[in-house]
Amino acid sequence: MLFHVDFKTGKPAYLQLVDQVRYAAASGGLHAGEALPSVRQLAEELRVNRNTVAKAYTELESQGIIETVPGKGCFLKEGNTPFTKAVRQKLLLKEIDEAVVTAHHLQVERADFLALVKERLDYFENKQEKP
Repeated sequence: MLFHVDFKTGKPAYLQLVDQVRYAAASGGLHAGEALPSVRQLAEELRVNRNTVAKAYTELESQGIIETVPGKGCFLKEGNTPFTKAVRQKLLLKEIDEAVVTAHHLQVERADFLALVKERLDYFENKQEKP
């Protein structure tokens, strides 16, 4: 899993990391029992303070998404996803709303927008079918 922090968003870096782990857990990008990078490793990779990563991991642990095994690291918990179907749809709606607003600002017609969405869905579905 690749993490990234965008300092221009105004969203605290630790919350960005929390969201990325949560999304990865919900989407299957991160599997139960899979280790997260160490605090030091991730902090150096992202060029953030170690406390930022530690705060993100603490938040994830308090939400029951990860568990810390002393001396071994942080791992995604079994049955980790806090996302019910309704929550996943709500999160997706937020992303869709942003795409619709962007399309509106770019003056993309409804039919063109829907065609682009279908095209991207086809692309990703076909991409997953390939070995």
